[in-house]
Amino acid sequence: MTGTVHLVGAGPGAPDLLTLRAARLLGEADIIFHDALVHPDTLALATRAEKIAVGKRCGRHSTAQRFINKRLIDAARSHRVVVRLKGGDPMLFGRAQEEIDALVAAGIPVSVVPGVTSALAASADLRQSLTQRGVSRSVAFVTPRVSADTPDSAWADAAVAADTAVIYMGAKEAAAVSAALIARGKPPGLPVAIVENVSLPEQRILPTTLAALPQAVAALGDGPALLLIGEVYADIAVVRRVQQRRVA
Repeated sequence: MTGTVHLVGAGPGAPDLLTLRAARLLGEADIIFHDALVHPDTLALATRAEKIAVGKRCGRHSTAQRFINKRLIDAARSHRVVVRLKGGDPMLFGRAQEEIDALVAAGIPVSVVPGVTSALAASADLRQSLTQRGVSRSVAFVTPRVSADTPDSAWADAAVAADTAVIYMGAKEAAAVSAALIARGKPPGLPVAIVENVSLPEQRILPTTLAALPQAVAALGDGPALLLIGEVYADIAVVRRVQQRRVA
């Protein structure tokens, strides 16, 4: 038997932001390989599946990608419906291509189910458009993080070229992010919104500036954080009001 592996986006965290297709596949799955940050209530939708954690978290023990690839191939040879559940959208900073290529090379059918990426969920909670008319006509999604076997990328050049930049997995490298963007011409006073635990009840919103970014991230907890940078966040009062409304 050869089953199908479905690369499914779990969204930014909140279980009710799953797509209908994702929820259906979770219910049909025989086995699920899931990221570390997938919400327990999302996993609870998989009532009949074996659940295996294969997540990656910065600074912690994680499963090697080649081992994940092999487990997906092996699972498809003994299960009809295999789900690889990824945080956010599988096709954005999710190493989906490595898994797709390995499965295709092994002759395993693959499907991809999109998910809500955290940049869009954070923008929704901030009630601030990434592409506000007259202020921002371009957006860059970038990450300064690279694996040991990957050459450095031109992420900073891409972030500088865009009117609005969203930096994934960058909070722990805030000092380097701030220095790199300022060195390339971004003003030190450029507004930044830091959003931790996007879409979840414990979400925190910290308004700051590019120059003060390293100090601001020191107030973060242990949750994943997103850095949103650009003039669209100039009305910091809006950010503060959203945060106060959530606390109330």
